[in-house]
Amino acid sequence: MRPLSYSQISTYQQCSLSYKLQYIDGLKPAAKWYFSFGETLHSCAEYFFSAKLPSFPTLQELLDFYQENWSSEGWESPEQEAAEKAYGQQVIRDFWAIHSANFKMPLATERMFLVDVEGVKLRGYIDRIDKLDTGGLAIVDYKSNRELFTKEYVQNFFQLTLYQIACEKMWDMPVERLTLYHLRSNTPVSSGPRQKEQLNDAQQIVLSVAEGIATGQFPALENQYCPCDFPQYCPYHKHKYGEVVCEAEKPEPLKNVNIGEVIERYVGLQEAQKMIEKQLDELKQLLIQYCQCEGINRVFGTDHAITYKIVERTGYCEEKVKEVLEPANLWDKVLKFDPAAVKELLHSKEVPEKIRKRIAELSEVISTFPRLWVKTLKDDEEE
Repeated sequence: MRPLSYSQISTYQQCSLSYKLQYIDGLKPAAKWYFSFGETLHSCAEYFFSAKLPSFPTLQELLDFYQENWSSEGWESPEQEAAEKAYGQQVIRDFWAIHSANFKMPLATERMFLVDVEGVKLRGYIDRIDKLDTGGLAIVDYKSNRELFTKEYVQNFFQLTLYQIACEKMWDMPVERLTLYHLRSNTPVSSGPRQKEQLNDAQQIVLSVAEGIATGQFPALENQYCPCDFPQYCPYHKHKYGEVVCEAEKPEPLKNVNIGEVIERYVGLQEAQKMIEKQLDELKQLLIQYCQCEGINRVFGTDHAITYKIVERTGYCEEKVKEVLEPANLWDKVLKFDPAAVKELLHSKEVPEKIRKRIAELSEVISTFPRLWVKTLKDDEEE
């Protein structure tokens, strides 16, 4: 099995069918402007910190690099691209001002890793790894999201957890800090290292995803990003975007069926059903109130009669049943208090007859509700 990356694992979790279409079938998603923008800023940050001592790039060198590596893919209009490009230049200026003031050479930038997680290969690239004065490691991952991350988000961000696993497997040094660096605002948001339980949970996710891929489990899963770039292959969207089955291949009942009309008719009947049910309930309450007011159990119309009764629902008091079953070491057969389980005991040969009789005596009315029965008077006349 090919090594797994964070992107692949994340894609599989969001929609395993999308994973299959991209990483097995080889379909390419459409270019997106926000990916182009983020990749350009990311490249500039890497270029700055990849400098060879004793100096780092000048501001002009960094701006020139930004210009040369600008990506024009996926933009919605020339005006949008021009505006974001100008905005990005200011981001780069601020980045240079902040990091040139106290430049410190990182331990690694764009560090590729390939580590083993219980037989599954995990690979990826870590944007930046710093060595702290304490001797531990600090992992920094650049992001260009529009909104700044919260502390809680960073503490639970799965990608950083995988990076900690990778670093601690590669080097005999503890990871002491995890950071998501918000490029748009040049703001780092950090958390402490993941603890053992969180690391173990992450490894189980890796193993679970690997097993799903190995066993060919690729169901479509709806998520906030639907529809994706491949709606024609998705069972939730291909009716709208994909090719329809030709009439000759359809079974006889489906030939020449206008499914759009069927949908609207179905929804219309549902709405009518709701109105009818509401009217039925209103009439039912009138009939019940009438019978109660008159002190009668049956009312007669021209062609039908309706009988009114109060129905009792029986059950058991948990404490009373427990008092009977616990001394006989039978309470564990109920597990949690479940009236259905108690009723089963009444027919169980494992329960002494004396106990069954006592349980039966504990049956009591726990609720009542009115019911109506309809009878056609014409049928009575014919009989």
